[in-house]
Amino acid sequence: MALAFDEYGRPFIILREQESKSRLRGLDAQKANISAGTAVARILRTSLGPKGMDKMLQSPDGDITITNDGATILEQMDVDNQIGKLMVELSRSQDYEIGDGTTGVVVMAGALLEQAERLIERGIHPIRVAEGYEIASKIAVDHLQQISHKFEFNPTNIEPLVQTCMTTLSSKIVNRCKRSLAEIAVKAVMAVADLERKDVNLDLIKIEGKVGGKLEDTELIYGILVDKDMSHPQMPKHIEDAKIAILTCPFEPPKPKTKHKVDIDTVEKFQTLREQERKYFDDMVQQCKDVGATLVICQWGFDDEANHLLMHRNLPAVRWVGGVELELIAIATGGRIVPRFQELTAEKLGKAGLVREKSFGTTKDRMLYIEHCANSRAVTIFIRGGNKMMIEETKRSIHDALCVARNLIRNNSIVYGGGAPEISCSIAVEAAADKYPGVEQYAVRAFADALDSVPMALAENSGLQPIETLSAVKSQQIKEKNACCGIDCNDAGTNDMREQNVFETLIGKQQQLLLATQVVKMILKIDDVISPSEY
Repeated sequence: MALAFDEYGRPFIILREQESKSRLRGLDAQKANISAGTAVARILRTSLGPKGMDKMLQSPDGDITITNDGATILEQMDVDNQIGKLMVELSRSQDYEIGDGTTGVVVMAGALLEQAERLIERGIHPIRVAEGYEIASKIAVDHLQQISHKFEFNPTNIEPLVQTCMTTLSSKIVNRCKRSLAEIAVKAVMAVADLERKDVNLDLIKIEGKVGGKLEDTELIYGILVDKDMSHPQMPKHIEDAKIAILTCPFEPPKPKTKHKVDIDTVEKFQTLREQERKYFDDMVQQCKDVGATLVICQWGFDDEANHLLMHRNLPAVRWVGGVELELIAIATGGRIVPRFQELTAEKLGKAGLVREKSFGTTKDRMLYIEHCANSRAVTIFIRGGNKMMIEETKRSIHDALCVARNLIRNNSIVYGGGAPEISCSIAVEAAADKYPGVEQYAVRAFADALDSVPMALAENSGLQPIETLSAVKSQQIKEKNACCGIDCNDAGTNDMREQNVFETLIGKQQQLLLATQVVKMILKIDDVISPSEY
């Protein structure tokens, strides 16, 4: 720490508790930051691509997560370093915006940082490196636009969407049923999509999982699945053309808000109190019957007495249904959520073609299917799997596939995957570097080298010779002027990604480059790190 002296040579303190703060400045700070960023990227590098490895993370409470999704890995890893946290946020923002490509964006940022370190060691100022990167990312994003293709699809021909979702799922643990899962994801998105506005509300797609069965039993339900059963075991399990009353008020006698006490000193008084209570329940059940409800779904519980009455009056009921599920049921059946019994009318009832209870395996687990609804804009994807970790990972994979389908509906441009767009951009950026006089030219070339790291990692993870494979594909792209040549990870015998049907969304790729460049610029601009010392 540099000390400041006054004119008499006495040291004086500028920063509060300055002797207990540790401080890195200048080149040391930049190098420390770069090494922190690249360390995080190196962890994710091995999980890129269809042959990428999975990571097993244990939380402090001992829960285990096995995943290959970049954003999840970084969320679960307790990263302590500030620059490491920037990388975590980088993959999180890619996850929120695009939903896919969370590993690639971190690998890309790590490669840019590695290249920047070499340039800084040669004495190039970090700001000039950052500016060069900015120029290069603009060239790369424009080039992606040029090599992209429009993908035409309509509600009857969803094959293009399914192909793109299969690319996303091929790098996940569920890749053996990627075809069926991709179809489920696309059908779910098409069911809730608003094709005129090109908008998809993913909240309408509910993803439920249940341990047991096999991954192939995963199904798409055009309706809602509720993890509850009928409140009384003798109630009917199968209701057709159900009219559903959705209530948020409890089936109980009203309680006064104030503190109260009832003195009962004779048997007659007790009898009248009981009569009164029974009458309340009778009125409640009668009100539901009068409006024509054939099923009651209630957010709260109800008394055994109410349960018994409902059973006698042939009014099946479900209790303790969560708020979010109630909203989805209301959207799907076109009903209204009713807060008070007095407000129940026939118009507020939801309609469903079929409500059935289904039990699974030998366990007592039962679930309620509400199908053939009046408004089929809410759907449920029901996942089965051998264990809890498998189901959690499938949920994350399906979420990625849903996001990809949504992005394609928003903007139907695609680029070919397998590292092809990165190699193509790298060639374009390298060619454009000569136009820039001055130091930025070095940074633009470094950006081109960094772009090669994604296909290189793909080749490495697939057990191919990385440098050899990359240079072969690169020379093929330059020779044939074909931007669809990528790394052949699946040993299909061809480098042409059109034949292998490997696609990625254009906005996903552009977002990756822009986000990675922004984060690297931010890291390069830091030249002083002042942190409180550890006690």
